[in-house]
Amino acid sequence: MKDKPLVSLISAGLSKFGKLEGLYAREIFAEAAKEAYERCPKLDPKKDIKALYVGHMGESYEHQGHTGATMADWAGLLHIPATRTEAACASSGAALRTALQAVLSGLSDVVMVGGVEKMTHRSTADVTEYLAMASDFPFEQWQGMTFPGLYALMATAHMHEYGTTEKDMATVAVKNHYHGSLNPKAHMQKEITLETAMTSRVVAWPLKLYDCSLITDGASCLILTKPELASKFTDTPVHIVGSGQASDTIGLYERESLTSLAAAKLAAKQAYEMADMKPEDINIAEVHDCFTIAEIIAYEDLGFCKAGEGGKLAEEGETRLGGRIPVNTSGGLKSKGHPVGATGTAQAYEIFLQLTGQAERRQVKDAEIGLTHNVGGSGATATVHIYRRG
Repeated sequence: MKDKPLVSLISAGLSKFGKLEGLYAREIFAEAAKEAYERCPKLDPKKDIKALYVGHMGESYEHQGHTGATMADWAGLLHIPATRTEAACASSGAALRTALQAVLSGLSDVVMVGGVEKMTHRSTADVTEYLAMASDFPFEQWQGMTFPGLYALMATAHMHEYGTTEKDMATVAVKNHYHGSLNPKAHMQKEITLETAMTSRVVAWPLKLYDCSLITDGASCLILTKPELASKFTDTPVHIVGSGQASDTIGLYERESLTSLAAAKLAAKQAYEMADMKPEDINIAEVHDCFTIAEIIAYEDLGFCKAGEGGKLAEEGETRLGGRIPVNTSGGLKSKGHPVGATGTAQAYEIFLQLTGQAERRQVKDAEIGLTHNVGGSGATATVHIYRRG
């Protein structure tokens, strides 16, 4: 399968991200689906789409399970097979992998895959508790550990081993807020200064307020088909040429290293080999910056730099628009927002826009190859996908 299209992405949709008061998750998903339909006028959704896969992390937010059938109904796709996938914050990255397998198997010619989460109507304490369900219950949750605390452990380990600084992490926040200011669908569309990031209140040292992603409502979706059918629907498909998924211990305390995510490295290795590509072939990436240290570690795990040099890569502006490898041009989880079930396919939405030249003020010139990196929990699940302009 090396360097051959696995599936073709023919359309994509994204809701506005933010505090979407008065809307249920199903209504938000319908907004994303509507954009995907409008972007692909040659598609007849009711006739052509044969299955739906939806990433959704938590029933607790709306006291609502059975997400697959609910979203199919509200996306106008009643009666097709509709399945929910759950892999914490990597739920829709895993859904994308599942949808890809469905098309490759020959079971479905055209499928929709997406994700959704409605979070902002709950208190910060409630959301923190629900998110913590993606960590180890007896040895992390029960002991009072939350995800800011877990990623703070990674940050302090990285600082100790490699000399990474609080300024390095703040630089990532400043970059992503700049990118988010260019994205009309981002939750937080405002730039911040390095001083603002550095002096914001501590959440779990060394992580401060601007090192942490946002509690957000949002939905995203993609439409996939067989590569040989793509021209029936669009003249500008985006091909997925590499896919990887891996897992690790759910508990951070069981890992061999706190400065790298083994699942992400393995998923990336699978995707690169399948695509017959190397890290230097990537023109643009959307990575899982739930915390700024997570983006720095992602640079290293994906091979964009050597271990310990992620902070330097950010400091030198290499991952900013105009840099060698622009990362999180959407604003990332940090500025665009992190409606956890929607994040994986929202990353793919940004790559779709970039590779089809539709990213407007944040467009990366001549982008041909993109990558998405979606992580669940503290790294117990990771998916990596590689995309090529058609």
